[in-house]
Amino acid sequence: MSIAVRWVIGATLMIACAMGIGRFAYTPLLPLMVAEFGWDFAAAGDVASANFLGYMVGAMLAPRLANSPQARTWVAFSLMASVLTTYLGAEATTFAQWLTVRFLSGIASAFCLVTVTTHLIYRLSADGREGLGNVHFAGVGVGILACMAAVYMDGDTSAQWARLGGLAAVLMAIAWMLFSRGAWHTPDPVAAPQDGGGFRGLGRLIAGYGFFGFGYVVAATFLVAMAESTAQDGFRTGDVWLIVGLAVLPSVYLWQMVANRVGILDALRAAYVVEGAGLLLAGVSDGFLGLALASAILGGTFAAITALGISAARSAAPHRVAFAVSAMTVSFALGQLLAPAFAGRMADYSGGFFWPSLAAALLLLGAALLVPRRAPG
Repeated sequence: MSIAVRWVIGATLMIACAMGIGRFAYTPLLPLMVAEFGWDFAAAGDVASANFLGYMVGAMLAPRLANSPQARTWVAFSLMASVLTTYLGAEATTFAQWLTVRFLSGIASAFCLVTVTTHLIYRLSADGREGLGNVHFAGVGVGILACMAAVYMDGDTSAQWARLGGLAAVLMAIAWMLFSRGAWHTPDPVAAPQDGGGFRGLGRLIAGYGFFGFGYVVAATFLVAMAESTAQDGFRTGDVWLIVGLAVLPSVYLWQMVANRVGILDALRAAYVVEGAGLLLAGVSDGFLGLALASAILGGTFAAITALGISAARSAAPHRVAFAVSAMTVSFALGQLLAPAFAGRMADYSGGFFWPSLAAALLLLGAALLVPRRAPG
């Protein structure tokens, strides 16, 4: 097995643990946690926002770590921190403890994403395997499916988080062994292929990514809670999150095929529009099947938008890869930070998720920002 392929598999497992489990385990466990801790949706949203605040802080610090001579040590620390903060969900009982645990988890997941993705890009460029550059984002689906396998087992909140922490530890250990070959220092930047199409606005790309973070995370945080009110015989509320995970797996590959045909920016705009339609569907659905379709749309777009967005940023700033990845992640995290607290309070006030889902469709503004500006005359 080549070093490039080992790194892709390792990065996929890293994403599975840091994002699929470390970030997204909160969604299927949220109804159980609300019942066990007596939270309202505002409190649940605040805990989610604490995670995204940590994610933003981590993304701001990560470029310096990714380019430092101690990058390998920082990656090892990040992997261990992600596992530990997942397990600490088994020990947290108070609201303050949950805010702290999820904040630290967000820092760890951002470190993992930015540092490993940056070095993976350089590794694949050095080996002439750039076509594998987005594959590891499918790890989000792998992590969600692994998470659901654990969540479907019986147990209270403590047992669920302990189980997920153990699972994350095993997967992260495998990832680290796969990273054991290949340099961790940052080589001279390699120019990325330009997308063409007249778009050179990294700033607009970053701003649009923030709208994506705001929009998608409303459903990504409260989707299973939405399903609580539409549960039908033969379905479990967690099934909607299982559908998300299944849809994620092929989505990065399929949207990359679209990007290869029409260009990254056209594919990215289309993915924004499709996801916006899915968020609106989630808000108006009063039955499980409608919510299941919305779940498939969410899973079929959000990881792909992440991958295409990073690719577009790399093309816009080929000699500042770490900065571009970090700036995108910070914008994304800012959108995520604002949305759960806002949506949770709106859901408490309105008695449902129609208005939060309508607000989430603001991610369509992200698509508008990607329209190339025409030269005058």
